[in-house]
Amino acid sequence: MPTQDDTKAYKEWILQSDYDYETAEAMFSTARYVYAVFMCHLSIEKVIKSQYVKRLNQVAPKSHNLVWLAEEIKMEFPENFYRFVFQLNDASLPTRYPQELAASIKFYSKEITLEILNKTKELQQWIKNQ
Repeated sequence: MPTQDDTKAYKEWILQSDYDYETAEAMFSTARYVYAVFMCHLSIEKVIKSQYVKRLNQVAPKSHNLVWLAEEIKMEFPENFYRFVFQLNDASLPTRYPQELAASIKFYSKEITLEILNKTKELQQWIKNQ
């Protein structure tokens, strides 16, 4: 049975996930696409952590690995989201610590970033409904 602290932690993860998604939109609107993708990753990480708290009644671990976090709580994604979670997970390190910023900027074009942004919103909503 979830405690009051668990419910508070769950709501806080959701709040932060939403905030990070809004930040991703702000970064997109200013053509900071690498950071928009980074914030998309954070948004999904935090919404998965909300489910971690909800399902296990435990503090979410300090990990950025979306795949591992989802596996820990036995979250099974539909095929269209499954691939995207791996894609976003793979984007974590290059957007968090780009070895060469110019290469990351070139890779994350407006079109690619918009696709990631839209898919993030869909995935975030799906996770919230689990």
